[in-house]
Amino acid sequence: MAKTRSIYVCQNCAHESARWLGRCPGCEDWNSFVEELRGGAEAPSHQSSARAGFGAEGGGEAMRMGDVSGSAEDRILSGISELDRVLGGGFVHGGVVLLGGDPGIGKSTLSLQVAGHFASAGNEVLYISGEESLKQLKMRAERLNVDANDVLVLCETSLERVEKRLRERPPRLLILDSIQTLATDALSSSPGSVAQLREVTAALTQLAKGLGVPTVLVGHVTKDGNIAGPKVLEHMVDTVLYFEGQSGLSYRILRAVKNRYGSTNEIGVFEMRGDGLHEVLNPSEMFLAERPQGAPGSVVVPVVEGSRPLLVELQALISPTSYGPPRITAVGVEHNRVLLLLNIIEKRTGLKVAGQDVFVNVAGGVRVAEPAVDLGIVAAVLSSYLERPVPQGAVCFGEVGLTGEVRAVSMAPARLAEAQKLGFTRAALPRGNAAAVEEHFGAPKSAGLVDFHLDHVRTLADAIRAIFGKDVL
Repeated sequence: MAKTRSIYVCQNCAHESARWLGRCPGCEDWNSFVEELRGGAEAPSHQSSARAGFGAEGGGEAMRMGDVSGSAEDRILSGISELDRVLGGGFVHGGVVLLGGDPGIGKSTLSLQVAGHFASAGNEVLYISGEESLKQLKMRAERLNVDANDVLVLCETSLERVEKRLRERPPRLLILDSIQTLATDALSSSPGSVAQLREVTAALTQLAKGLGVPTVLVGHVTKDGNIAGPKVLEHMVDTVLYFEGQSGLSYRILRAVKNRYGSTNEIGVFEMRGDGLHEVLNPSEMFLAERPQGAPGSVVVPVVEGSRPLLVELQALISPTSYGPPRITAVGVEHNRVLLLLNIIEKRTGLKVAGQDVFVNVAGGVRVAEPAVDLGIVAAVLSSYLERPVPQGAVCFGEVGLTGEVRAVSMAPARLAEAQKLGFTRAALPRGNAAAVEEHFGAPKSAGLVDFHLDHVRTLADAIRAIFGKDVL
Protein backbone atom coordinates (compact mmCIF):
# COMPACT_ATOMS: atom_id res chain seq x y z
CA MET A 1 0.00 0.00 0.00
CA ALA A 2 1.39 3.39 -1.02
CA LYS A 3 2.15 5.78 1.78
CA THR A 4 0.19 9.00 2.08
CA ARG A 5 2.28 12.11 1.60
CA SER A 6 1.58 15.82 1.88
CA ILE A 7 1.99 18.18 -1.03
CA TYR A 8 1.27 21.90 -1.17
CA VAL A 9 -0.68 23.27 -4.15
CA CYS A 10 -1.17 26.94 -5.11
CA GLN A 11 -4.89 27.66 -5.28
CA ASN A 12 -4.37 30.27 -7.98
CA CYS A 13 -2.10 28.60 -10.57
CA ALA A 14 -1.86 24.94 -9.38
CA HIS A 15 1.91 25.14 -8.79
CA GLU A 16 3.01 22.23 -6.57
CA SER A 17 5.66 22.26 -3.87
CA ALA A 18 6.95 19.70 -1.40
CA ARG A 19 6.82 22.30 1.37
CA TRP A 20 4.73 25.31 2.26
CA LEU A 21 5.82 28.59 0.65
CA GLY A 22 4.68 32.07 1.55
CA ARG A 23 4.86 33.25 -2.04
CA CYS A 24 4.12 31.12 -5.10
CA PRO A 25 7.04 31.05 -7.58
CA GLY A 26 4.60 30.44 -10.42
CA CYS A 27 2.09 33.29 -10.12
CA GLU A 28 3.80 35.24 -7.30
CA ASP A 29 0.61 35.23 -5.24
CA TRP A 30 0.98 35.35 -1.44
CA ASN A 31 -0.40 32.77 1.04
CA SER A 32 -2.03 30.67 -1.68
CA PHE A 33 -0.56 27.25 -0.81
CA VAL A 34 -2.87 24.63 0.71
CA GLU A 35 -1.81 21.21 1.94
CA GLU A 36 -3.24 18.20 0.10
CA LEU A 37 -2.76 14.47 0.59
CA ARG A 38 -1.53 12.25 -2.23
CA GLY A 39 -1.29 8.47 -2.43
CA GLY A 40 -2.39 6.16 0.38
CA ALA A 41 -5.61 4.20 0.42
CA GLU A 42 -7.85 6.93 -0.90
CA ALA A 43 -10.51 6.08 -3.42
CA PRO A 44 -9.30 5.84 -7.03
CA SER A 45 -9.04 9.06 -8.96
CA HIS A 46 -12.18 10.13 -10.78
CA GLN A 47 -9.97 11.24 -13.62
CA SER A 48 -8.76 7.70 -14.31
CA SER A 49 -12.09 6.03 -13.59
CA ALA A 50 -13.92 8.49 -15.82
CA ARG A 51 -11.55 7.75 -18.68
CA ALA A 52 -12.03 4.04 -18.21
CA GLY A 53 -15.80 4.10 -18.06
CA PHE A 54 -16.79 7.04 -20.23
CA GLY A 55 -14.09 7.49 -22.84
CA ALA A 56 -14.67 9.32 -26.11
CA GLU A 57 -16.51 7.61 -28.96
CA GLY A 58 -14.59 4.83 -30.65
CA GLY A 59 -13.21 3.06 -27.56
CA GLY A 60 -9.61 1.96 -27.89
CA GLU A 61 -9.62 1.22 -31.64
CA ALA A 62 -8.38 3.60 -34.30
CA MET A 63 -10.86 4.75 -36.94
CA ARG A 64 -10.56 6.36 -40.33
CA MET A 65 -11.49 10.04 -40.11
CA GLY A 66 -13.90 9.59 -42.99
CA ASP A 67 -15.82 6.94 -41.05
CA VAL A 68 -16.46 9.20 -38.05
CA SER A 69 -20.08 10.32 -37.92
CA GLY A 70 -21.03 13.90 -37.21
CA SER A 71 -20.90 17.24 -38.99
CA ALA A 72 -21.39 20.95 -38.43
CA GLU A 73 -25.16 20.39 -38.69
CA ASP A 74 -25.07 18.52 -35.38
CA ARG A 75 -24.86 21.79 -33.45
CA ILE A 76 -27.51 22.43 -30.83
CA LEU A 77 -28.78 26.01 -30.87
CA SER A 78 -29.10 27.72 -27.51
CA GLY A 79 -31.93 30.01 -28.57
CA ILE A 80 -29.71 33.07 -27.97
CA SER A 81 -28.04 34.12 -31.22
CA GLU A 82 -25.23 36.10 -29.59
CA LEU A 83 -24.21 33.07 -27.52
CA ASP A 84 -24.42 30.78 -30.56
CA ARG A 85 -22.12 33.15 -32.45
CA VAL A 86 -19.46 32.98 -29.75
CA LEU A 87 -19.77 29.19 -29.47
CA GLY A 88 -19.19 28.85 -33.21
CA GLY A 89 -22.76 27.97 -34.16
CA GLY A 90 -24.20 26.42 -31.00
CA PHE A 91 -23.43 23.71 -28.49
CA VAL A 92 -21.59 20.55 -29.56
CA HIS A 93 -22.68 17.11 -28.36
CA GLY A 94 -20.41 16.24 -25.44
CA GLY A 95 -18.74 19.66 -25.49
CA VAL A 96 -17.85 21.22 -22.14
CA VAL A 97 -18.09 25.01 -21.83
CA LEU A 98 -16.54 26.93 -18.93
CA LEU A 99 -18.30 30.26 -18.34
CA GLY A 100 -16.39 32.75 -16.18
CA GLY A 101 -16.65 36.38 -15.15
CA ASP A 102 -16.77 38.78 -12.23
CA PRO A 103 -19.43 38.32 -9.54
CA GLY A 104 -22.79 39.74 -10.58
CA ILE A 105 -21.87 40.18 -14.24
CA GLY A 106 -24.56 37.79 -15.51
CA LYS A 107 -23.16 34.24 -15.61
CA SER A 108 -26.05 32.65 -13.71
CA THR A 109 -28.56 34.87 -15.51
CA LEU A 110 -27.35 33.74 -18.93
CA SER A 111 -27.28 30.10 -17.80
CA LEU A 112 -30.86 30.23 -16.55
CA GLN A 113 -32.04 31.96 -19.73
CA VAL A 114 -30.38 29.26 -21.86
CA ALA A 115 -32.02 26.58 -19.73
CA GLY A 116 -35.40 28.23 -20.23
CA HIS A 117 -34.98 28.37 -24.02
CA PHE A 118 -33.95 24.71 -24.15
CA ALA A 119 -36.84 23.56 -21.99
CA SER A 120 -39.38 25.65 -23.94
CA ALA A 121 -38.26 23.84 -27.10
CA GLY A 122 -39.12 20.49 -25.53
CA ASN A 123 -35.57 19.50 -24.54
CA GLU A 124 -34.71 18.12 -21.11
CA VAL A 125 -32.39 20.43 -19.18
CA LEU A 126 -30.78 19.63 -15.84
CA TYR A 127 -29.74 22.72 -13.86
CA ILE A 128 -27.58 21.79 -10.86
CA SER A 129 -26.99 24.54 -8.32
CA GLY A 130 -24.54 24.35 -5.47
CA GLU A 131 -25.08 27.94 -4.33
CA GLU A 132 -28.84 28.55 -4.38
CA SER A 133 -31.80 26.69 -2.99
CA LEU A 134 -34.72 25.60 -5.13
CA LYS A 135 -36.85 28.49 -3.86
CA GLN A 136 -34.11 30.99 -4.72
CA LEU A 137 -33.84 29.56 -8.24
CA LYS A 138 -37.60 29.88 -8.64
CA MET A 139 -37.54 33.49 -7.45
CA ARG A 140 -34.74 34.37 -9.88
CA ALA A 141 -36.56 32.75 -12.79
CA GLU A 142 -39.71 34.75 -12.01
CA ARG A 143 -37.74 38.00 -11.70
CA LEU A 144 -36.12 37.38 -15.10
CA ASN A 145 -39.43 36.32 -16.71
CA VAL A 146 -37.80 33.05 -17.77
CA ASP A 147 -40.16 30.22 -18.69
CA ALA A 148 -38.38 27.64 -16.54
CA ASN A 149 -41.35 25.50 -15.49
CA ASP A 150 -39.99 22.51 -17.43
CA VAL A 151 -36.37 22.93 -16.31
CA LEU A 152 -35.21 20.15 -14.00
CA VAL A 153 -33.41 21.71 -11.02
CA LEU A 154 -31.24 19.97 -8.46
CA CYS A 155 -29.33 21.36 -5.48
CA GLU A 156 -26.28 19.15 -5.08
CA THR A 157 -22.59 19.46 -4.16
CA SER A 158 -21.51 15.80 -4.34
CA LEU A 159 -19.84 14.66 -7.55
CA GLU A 160 -20.76 11.02 -6.89
CA ARG A 161 -24.48 11.78 -6.67
CA VAL A 162 -24.32 14.00 -9.76
CA GLU A 163 -22.63 11.21 -11.71
CA LYS A 164 -25.28 8.73 -10.62
CA ARG A 165 -28.09 11.05 -11.73
CA LEU A 166 -26.47 11.63 -15.14
CA ARG A 167 -25.95 7.92 -15.79
CA GLU A 168 -29.54 7.10 -14.89
CA ARG A 169 -31.10 9.77 -17.11
CA PRO A 170 -28.79 11.87 -19.32
CA PRO A 171 -30.35 15.27 -20.10
CA ARG A 172 -30.19 17.19 -23.36
CA LEU A 173 -28.18 19.93 -21.62
CA LEU A 174 -26.39 20.05 -18.27
CA ILE A 175 -25.69 23.33 -16.45
CA LEU A 176 -23.67 23.31 -13.24
CA ASP A 177 -23.54 26.51 -11.18
CA SER A 178 -20.84 26.59 -10.01
CA ILE A 179 -17.95 24.19 -10.50
CA GLN A 180 -16.26 25.42 -7.29
CA THR A 181 -19.11 24.10 -5.14
CA LEU A 182 -18.85 20.52 -6.36
CA ALA A 183 -16.56 18.10 -4.49
CA THR A 184 -15.64 14.43 -4.59
CA ASP A 185 -15.32 12.16 -1.57
CA ALA A 186 -12.13 10.72 -3.05
CA LEU A 187 -10.18 13.77 -1.85
CA SER A 188 -9.90 15.26 1.61
CA SER A 189 -9.27 18.81 0.42
CA SER A 190 -12.03 21.40 0.63
CA PRO A 191 -14.41 22.23 -2.25
CA GLY A 192 -12.95 24.79 -4.64
CA SER A 193 -9.34 23.73 -4.10
CA VAL A 194 -7.21 23.03 -7.15
CA ALA A 195 -7.20 19.29 -6.44
CA GLN A 196 -11.00 19.20 -6.22
CA LEU A 197 -11.37 21.34 -9.35
CA ARG A 198 -9.04 19.02 -11.25
CA GLU A 199 -10.84 15.83 -10.24
CA VAL A 200 -14.37 17.17 -10.60
CA THR A 201 -13.76 18.80 -13.98
CA ALA A 202 -11.98 15.73 -15.35
CA ALA A 203 -14.82 13.45 -14.26
CA LEU A 204 -17.56 15.69 -15.68
CA THR A 205 -15.67 16.24 -18.94
CA GLN A 206 -15.22 12.55 -19.60
CA LEU A 207 -18.78 11.80 -18.53
CA ALA A 208 -20.17 14.50 -20.83
CA LYS A 209 -18.21 13.19 -23.80
CA GLY A 210 -19.19 9.60 -23.12
CA LEU A 211 -22.89 10.47 -22.86
CA GLY A 212 -22.83 13.16 -25.55
CA VAL A 213 -24.33 15.77 -23.21
CA PRO A 214 -23.42 19.46 -23.78
CA THR A 215 -22.27 20.81 -20.42
CA VAL A 216 -21.92 24.35 -19.08
CA LEU A 217 -19.70 24.84 -16.03
CA VAL A 218 -20.03 28.24 -14.35
CA GLY A 219 -16.73 29.32 -12.77
CA HIS A 220 -15.80 32.04 -10.31
CA VAL A 221 -12.85 34.33 -10.89
CA THR A 222 -9.90 35.14 -8.66
CA LYS A 223 -8.85 38.63 -7.55
CA ASP A 224 -6.66 38.81 -10.67
CA GLY A 225 -9.67 38.24 -12.93
CA ASN A 226 -8.81 34.64 -13.84
CA ILE A 227 -11.02 31.60 -13.42
CA ALA A 228 -9.85 29.84 -10.25
CA GLY A 229 -7.30 27.20 -11.19
CA PRO A 230 -7.12 28.62 -14.75
CA LYS A 231 -4.39 26.42 -16.21
CA VAL A 232 -6.03 23.30 -14.82
CA LEU A 233 -9.56 24.03 -16.03
CA GLU A 234 -8.78 25.71 -19.35
CA HIS A 235 -6.80 22.73 -20.57
CA MET A 236 -9.50 20.26 -19.56
CA VAL A 237 -12.60 21.84 -21.12
CA ASP A 238 -13.42 22.47 -24.78
CA THR A 239 -14.51 26.10 -24.64
CA VAL A 240 -13.74 28.94 -22.22
CA LEU A 241 -16.00 32.00 -22.28
CA TYR A 242 -15.47 35.18 -20.29
CA PHE A 243 -18.07 37.79 -19.47
CA GLU A 244 -16.58 41.28 -19.60
CA GLY A 245 -18.07 44.56 -18.48
CA GLN A 246 -17.27 47.74 -16.58
CA SER A 247 -18.85 48.67 -13.29
CA GLY A 248 -21.65 51.15 -13.86
CA LEU A 249 -22.25 50.13 -17.49
CA SER A 250 -25.18 47.95 -18.49
CA TYR A 251 -23.46 46.37 -21.49
CA ARG A 252 -21.74 42.99 -21.30
CA ILE A 253 -19.36 41.40 -23.80
CA LEU A 254 -19.09 37.62 -24.01
CA ARG A 255 -15.71 36.60 -25.41
CA ALA A 256 -14.25 33.17 -26.22
CA VAL A 257 -10.64 32.78 -25.08
CA LYS A 258 -10.54 29.10 -26.09
CA ASN A 259 -12.79 27.22 -28.48
CA ARG A 260 -12.01 23.83 -29.99
CA TYR A 261 -15.07 24.02 -32.24
CA GLY A 262 -14.99 27.62 -33.45
CA SER A 263 -13.14 30.91 -33.61
CA THR A 264 -11.75 32.58 -30.49
CA ASN A 265 -12.22 36.03 -32.04
CA GLU A 266 -16.01 36.17 -31.93
CA ILE A 267 -17.82 38.27 -29.34
CA GLY A 268 -21.42 38.51 -28.21
CA VAL A 269 -22.89 41.76 -26.91
CA PHE A 270 -25.63 41.89 -24.27
CA GLU A 271 -27.40 44.56 -22.28
CA MET A 272 -28.22 43.85 -18.64
CA ARG A 273 -31.69 45.04 -17.70
CA GLY A 274 -33.99 44.42 -14.78
CA ASP A 275 -35.45 41.35 -16.48
CA GLY A 276 -32.13 39.80 -17.48
CA LEU A 277 -29.73 39.88 -20.42
CA HIS A 278 -30.94 41.16 -23.77
CA GLU A 279 -29.07 40.67 -27.03
CA VAL A 280 -27.62 43.73 -28.75
CA LEU A 281 -28.05 42.97 -32.44
CA ASN A 282 -26.36 46.18 -33.64
CA PRO A 283 -23.33 46.72 -31.37
CA SER A 284 -21.88 49.44 -33.61
CA GLU A 285 -24.88 51.68 -33.04
CA MET A 286 -24.66 51.01 -29.31
CA PHE A 287 -20.95 51.87 -29.06
CA LEU A 288 -21.48 55.16 -30.93
CA ALA A 289 -24.74 56.18 -29.22
CA GLU A 290 -23.20 58.93 -27.06
CA ARG A 291 -20.36 60.02 -29.33
CA PRO A 292 -19.86 63.80 -29.31
CA GLN A 293 -20.07 65.55 -32.66
CA GLY A 294 -17.19 67.77 -33.79
CA ALA A 295 -15.09 67.18 -30.66
CA PRO A 296 -11.28 67.05 -31.04
CA GLY A 297 -9.77 63.75 -29.92
CA SER A 298 -12.62 61.50 -31.10
CA VAL A 299 -12.48 59.17 -34.11
CA VAL A 300 -14.52 56.18 -35.30
CA VAL A 301 -12.64 53.03 -36.28
CA PRO A 302 -14.13 49.94 -37.99
CA VAL A 303 -12.68 46.90 -36.21
CA VAL A 304 -13.33 43.21 -36.79
CA GLU A 305 -14.09 40.71 -34.04
CA GLY A 306 -14.11 37.24 -35.59
CA SER A 307 -16.39 37.60 -38.62
CA ARG A 308 -18.24 40.65 -37.32
CA PRO A 309 -17.28 44.25 -38.23
CA LEU A 310 -17.91 46.76 -35.46
CA LEU A 311 -17.60 50.52 -35.26
CA VAL A 312 -15.99 51.76 -32.05
CA GLU A 313 -15.10 55.23 -30.84
CA LEU A 314 -11.49 55.94 -29.95
CA GLN A 315 -10.84 58.94 -27.72
CA ALA A 316 -7.56 60.65 -26.96
CA LEU A 317 -6.53 63.55 -24.75
CA ILE A 318 -3.16 65.30 -24.84
CA SER A 319 -2.34 67.98 -22.32
CA PRO A 320 0.85 69.59 -21.00
CA THR A 321 2.38 67.75 -18.07
CA SER A 322 1.69 69.52 -14.79
CA TYR A 323 2.05 66.77 -12.20
CA GLY A 324 5.49 65.26 -12.58
CA PRO A 325 6.82 63.11 -15.43
CA PRO A 326 4.65 62.66 -18.55
CA ARG A 327 2.15 59.82 -18.31
CA ILE A 328 0.79 57.57 -21.06
CA THR A 329 -2.44 55.80 -20.14
CA ALA A 330 -4.31 53.38 -22.41
CA VAL A 331 -7.70 51.79 -21.73
CA GLY A 332 -9.06 49.24 -24.20
CA VAL A 333 -5.90 49.19 -26.33
CA GLU A 334 -2.41 47.92 -25.62
CA HIS A 335 -0.27 50.42 -23.71
CA ASN A 336 2.95 49.49 -25.51
CA ARG A 337 1.25 49.94 -28.89
CA VAL A 338 0.26 53.49 -27.98
CA LEU A 339 3.81 54.24 -26.86
CA LEU A 340 5.17 52.85 -30.13
CA LEU A 341 2.77 54.92 -32.25
CA LEU A 342 3.70 58.11 -30.38
CA ASN A 343 7.34 57.52 -31.25
CA ILE A 344 6.46 56.83 -34.89
CA ILE A 345 4.55 60.14 -35.03
CA GLU A 346 7.58 62.02 -33.70
CA LYS A 347 10.08 60.29 -35.96
CA ARG A 348 8.16 60.16 -39.25
CA THR A 349 6.10 63.36 -39.21
CA GLY A 350 8.11 65.79 -37.07
CA LEU A 351 5.10 66.64 -34.87
CA LYS A 352 6.33 67.03 -31.29
CA VAL A 353 3.93 65.16 -29.02
CA ALA A 354 6.58 64.15 -26.47
CA GLY A 355 6.69 65.63 -22.99
CA GLN A 356 2.90 65.69 -22.58
CA ASP A 357 0.34 63.51 -20.82
CA VAL A 358 -1.39 61.20 -23.29
CA PHE A 359 -4.62 59.35 -22.53
CA VAL A 360 -6.23 56.92 -24.99
CA ASN A 361 -9.57 55.22 -24.36
CA VAL A 362 -11.97 52.97 -26.28
CA ALA A 363 -15.47 54.14 -25.36
CA GLY A 364 -18.05 51.60 -24.21
CA GLY A 365 -15.73 49.28 -22.32
CA VAL A 366 -14.69 47.23 -25.36
CA ARG A 367 -11.10 45.97 -25.83
CA VAL A 368 -9.44 46.21 -29.25
CA ALA A 369 -6.30 44.25 -30.05
CA GLU A 370 -6.05 44.13 -33.86
CA PRO A 371 -3.42 46.19 -35.77
CA ALA A 372 -6.10 47.93 -37.87
CA VAL A 373 -6.75 50.28 -34.97
CA ASP A 374 -3.28 51.88 -35.34
CA LEU A 375 -4.38 54.61 -37.73
CA GLY A 376 -7.35 55.40 -35.50
CA ILE A 377 -5.09 55.86 -32.46
CA VAL A 378 -2.84 58.22 -34.45
CA ALA A 379 -5.85 60.19 -35.72
CA ALA A 380 -7.34 60.55 -32.23
CA VAL A 381 -4.03 61.61 -30.68
CA LEU A 382 -3.30 64.20 -33.39
CA SER A 383 -6.88 65.45 -33.32
CA SER A 384 -6.43 66.33 -29.66
CA TYR A 385 -2.91 67.64 -30.18
CA LEU A 386 -3.89 69.89 -33.12
CA GLU A 387 -7.28 70.81 -31.62
CA ARG A 388 -8.87 69.82 -34.93
CA PRO A 389 -11.84 67.43 -35.02
CA VAL A 390 -11.84 64.55 -37.44
CA PRO A 391 -14.12 65.46 -40.39
CA GLN A 392 -17.79 64.72 -39.88
CA GLY A 393 -18.83 61.30 -41.17
CA ALA A 394 -15.27 59.97 -41.48
CA VAL A 395 -13.74 56.69 -40.33
CA CYS A 396 -10.17 55.44 -40.62
CA PHE A 397 -8.33 52.16 -40.23
CA GLY A 398 -4.97 50.63 -41.09
CA GLU A 399 -1.81 49.20 -39.55
CA VAL A 400 1.07 51.64 -39.10
CA GLY A 401 4.58 50.26 -39.58
CA LEU A 402 7.81 51.44 -37.97
CA THR A 403 8.92 53.22 -41.15
CA GLY A 404 5.69 55.21 -41.24
CA GLU A 405 3.93 53.14 -43.91
CA VAL A 406 0.22 52.33 -43.64
CA ARG A 407 -0.22 48.62 -44.26
CA ALA A 408 -3.25 46.74 -45.58
CA VAL A 409 -5.59 44.94 -43.17
CA SER A 410 -8.13 42.15 -43.56
CA MET A 411 -11.83 42.50 -44.40
CA ALA A 412 -11.63 46.09 -45.63
CA PRO A 413 -14.87 45.83 -47.70
CA ALA A 414 -16.81 44.56 -44.68
CA ARG A 415 -15.50 47.45 -42.57
CA LEU A 416 -16.58 50.00 -45.18
CA ALA A 417 -20.00 48.39 -45.60
CA GLU A 418 -20.60 48.60 -41.83
CA ALA A 419 -19.57 52.27 -41.84
CA GLN A 420 -21.85 53.04 -44.77
CA LYS A 421 -24.76 51.28 -43.05
CA LEU A 422 -24.48 53.69 -40.11
CA GLY A 423 -24.34 56.79 -42.29
CA PHE A 424 -20.60 57.45 -42.62
CA THR A 425 -19.52 58.92 -45.96
CA ARG A 426 -15.73 59.07 -45.87
CA ALA A 427 -12.84 56.76 -45.00
CA ALA A 428 -9.04 56.85 -44.84
CA LEU A 429 -7.65 53.39 -45.48
CA PRO A 430 -4.45 51.71 -46.73
CA ARG A 431 -3.73 51.86 -50.45
CA GLY A 432 -2.96 48.15 -50.24
CA ASN A 433 -6.69 47.50 -49.72
CA ALA A 434 -7.75 49.42 -52.85
CA ALA A 435 -7.86 46.33 -55.11
CA ALA A 436 -9.93 44.30 -52.63
CA VAL A 437 -12.39 47.16 -52.13
CA GLU A 438 -12.78 47.72 -55.86
CA GLU A 439 -13.25 44.01 -56.50
CA HIS A 440 -15.92 43.76 -53.82
CA PHE A 441 -17.94 46.89 -54.59
CA GLY A 442 -17.22 47.08 -58.32
CA ALA A 443 -15.32 49.45 -60.61
CA PRO A 444 -14.84 52.21 -61.22
CA LYS A 445 -13.70 53.51 -57.86
CA SER A 446 -15.93 51.35 -55.73
CA ALA A 447 -19.23 52.25 -57.35
CA GLY A 448 -21.06 50.17 -54.78
CA LEU A 449 -20.16 52.73 -52.11
CA VAL A 450 -22.66 55.37 -53.14
CA ASP A 451 -21.65 58.89 -52.02
CA PHE A 452 -18.69 57.44 -50.13
CA HIS A 453 -15.31 59.16 -50.49
CA LEU A 454 -12.22 56.96 -50.08
CA ASP A 455 -8.73 58.26 -49.27
CA HIS A 456 -6.22 55.51 -50.05
CA VAL A 457 -3.01 56.38 -48.22
CA ARG A 458 0.50 54.89 -48.40
CA THR A 459 2.22 56.62 -45.50
CA LEU A 460 1.34 58.15 -42.18
CA ALA A 461 2.00 61.62 -43.61
CA ASP A 462 -0.51 60.93 -46.42
CA ALA A 463 -3.11 59.87 -43.85
CA ILE A 464 -2.60 62.99 -41.72
CA ARG A 465 -3.01 65.25 -44.77
CA ALA A 466 -6.12 63.37 -45.89
CA ILE A 467 -7.76 63.63 -42.46
CA PHE A 468 -6.66 67.04 -41.20
CA GLY A 469 -5.66 68.94 -44.34
CA LYS A 470 -2.47 69.58 -46.27
CA ASP A 471 -1.46 72.52 -44.08
CA VAL A 472 -0.66 70.25 -41.11
CA LEU A 473 2.64 68.91 -42.53
